[in-house]
Amino acid sequence: MSQHRTVRRTRVAVCASAALLLAACGGGSGENTATKGELRTFTYEDTVAAEILDPFKKANPDLDVRTATFESLDEAAAKLTSGFSTDVIEVCLDEAKPLLKDKLLADIDTSKVSNWNDLAPTFRDADGVTVDGKVVMVPTTAGPHGIIYSTKAFPNGVDSYTALFDPANTGKVALDGGWLTALADAALASGITDPTAMTDDQVTQMKDKILAAMKDGQFRTISESDSDMANLFKSGEVVLADGGRGTAEEINSNGGEVTWVAPKEGTLSWICGLGISAEAKNVDAAYSFIDYYVSKPAQAIVGDLGYVITNPTALSEVSEEFRETANPADLLDTIPQAEPENADVWRSAWQEIEAGG
Repeated sequence: MSQHRTVRRTRVAVCASAALLLAACGGGSGENTATKGELRTFTYEDTVAAEILDPFKKANPDLDVRTATFESLDEAAAKLTSGFSTDVIEVCLDEAKPLLKDKLLADIDTSKVSNWNDLAPTFRDADGVTVDGKVVMVPTTAGPHGIIYSTKAFPNGVDSYTALFDPANTGKVALDGGWLTALADAALASGITDPTAMTDDQVTQMKDKILAAMKDGQFRTISESDSDMANLFKSGEVVLADGGRGTAEEINSNGGEVTWVAPKEGTLSWICGLGISAEAKNVDAAYSFIDYYVSKPAQAIVGDLGYVITNPTALSEVSEEFRETANPADLLDTIPQAEPENADVWRSAWQEIEAGG
């Protein structure tokens, strides 16, 4: 959720302009009140972008919010097990296994999240939000994963994952740097309709498909982040990639001319949220931070950034331009990016891909 169009920055500026609005935008949206002291967060970079974080910080001037970011939850889990400390940690349902395996998440007391009952059941009851009868994360944002293409390079559009592997696009394609999405996209391009249910042999076949394409120069690069992907399109190095709708919004807001499309083979969808570290020190502030992120003001910002909101009561506050794509109903009939049972096989395959075979 990086810098976007003026309409979004204006929303934040207006929200921060008066004390009453600050109270509405900040941690005072429910019973939670951020305390003095320090609050540490560990998330993906876009989650703590200024547009969404600044109102919370302005509403809680006595709270020192310290942010740290990661590129994947595998990386995050490794740092946490090595002694890195945080109060709040981002959790995405398609890659949460390392956090759960090492018991790095505290149980969430939903009575301390005043907006909990406002969350759409699609997200609140999603597989992985509750583990062994305990809630481990609060869903804050979601979105579809499909194809991003340059409208100049493809005036007739692109509608299939097969375009990623089409020799006509050799050297002009970027692959999203997510182990699940890359292998799942290859599967969908190969006619596998339920990619997260792939057998070990099928995962190996998709690994080999991607490695062969890399050897032939099909992919310009594997993108490391949304900002990296935006720069690749802006510089003209790539004209086609797999990715999220929010990433396409970021590219366009930085001078790009791209379109996001839901491929005909099916659209993947992801859900991310916030959890509390098992080693959290400022638990009260952590709850306040989480409650803010699912409040109406924060969720309206999330919608305006091109993402699907998890609290539908905020839909009326999303700019009209983005209201349709922010609607939770937008993810109906998509393929949820749930962590596969053989996720270790997927991760091992992806490590080989990153190493170039």
